[in-house]
Amino acid sequence: MNPAAPLHPRLVSHHPGVADCPRQDPLLDRRTFLAGAGAALLALPLAVEAQPASGLRRIGYLGSSSPSLEPGYVEAFRRQLHALGYIEGQHIAIEYRWAEGWDERLPGLAADLVRLGPVVIVTTGTPGTLAAMRATKTIAIVMASSADPVRSGIVQSLARPGGNVTGFTILGPELEGKRMELLKGAIPRLSRVAVLWNPANPGIAFYREAIETAGRALRVAVGPVMEVRRVEDLEGAFATIAAARPDALAVLADRSLLSHRARIVEFAAAKRLPVMYPYGEYVDAGGPHVVRAQQRRAVPGRRDLCGQDPQGAQPGNLPVQEPSKFELVINLKTAKALGLTIPQPLLQRADRLIQ
Repeated sequence: MNPAAPLHPRLVSHHPGVADCPRQDPLLDRRTFLAGAGAALLALPLAVEAQPASGLRRIGYLGSSSPSLEPGYVEAFRRQLHALGYIEGQHIAIEYRWAEGWDERLPGLAADLVRLGPVVIVTTGTPGTLAAMRATKTIAIVMASSADPVRSGIVQSLARPGGNVTGFTILGPELEGKRMELLKGAIPRLSRVAVLWNPANPGIAFYREAIETAGRALRVAVGPVMEVRRVEDLEGAFATIAAARPDALAVLADRSLLSHRARIVEFAAAKRLPVMYPYGEYVDAGGPHVVRAQQRRAVPGRRDLCGQDPQGAQPGNLPVQEPSKFELVINLKTAKALGLTIPQPLLQRADRLIQ
């Protein structure tokens, strides 16, 4: 296979050799990097037994929710692969497996993908990545996000992952503390914040620790802290939070929770709760967020990702990418509906205001 497009035309680096990549852009979202990293890994030689009879190279996509809930990510991923010269039906075949918000399905789905012999498996979230790692030690894995891949045992280090995994970390623990600070800045009277989290996600314990530490520093009580391992737990969690009457709600980053965002959004709206969400998809679902902090990424422009040294694109040699910029979005329309006046200093810090 010899796609016409370079493996990635828009990478930027904090390392030497940046000029090797044309049309650099300092900001790149995770979907674009996934396609770029996946394309670099696609350039590796395949074992004969891993090649489909059609000659197409397979990409496995292990999704935590469903295609109807994540159409933007799927379409962006496909478009970027196409832009890089990898065309479905001509060069590649993408095999999707969806857990529909049930993390317990991920191991079986990962094993199913491995049996198909893809050259790359794309994962979303820590549980999906761990499931893929248990299913294969040889197929390249590119993770769309991970809470703390070092402490979760996914990689040896961010700079040199080792093994067969690379991708993104969302720096969750550090960001949760910042989100608490922003929420306190938006609501100066804030004294109690309820939390929704999924303890079945191995990376999320660090998030909970961070938000509780930040709460103590800000003199904000954190609670009730409600565990949501599966969709059946939501109603009980909602009832407990409603009875506690907190000043706001924080939803911790987790792809399983994200798949149930419609119900979370409806609850927050009904109870008129200001919410700090971890993902923009909550907002797209109509979330009554007041403040949302979202990270953007700058991706190192390695020679192997520029298509000049594809043989060096082993996943263990590709650094895990960290956020380089954080976006603050404030929904003034929702704040007004909730009777909140956002302090001027916080408004001046915002990257975007929703009127």
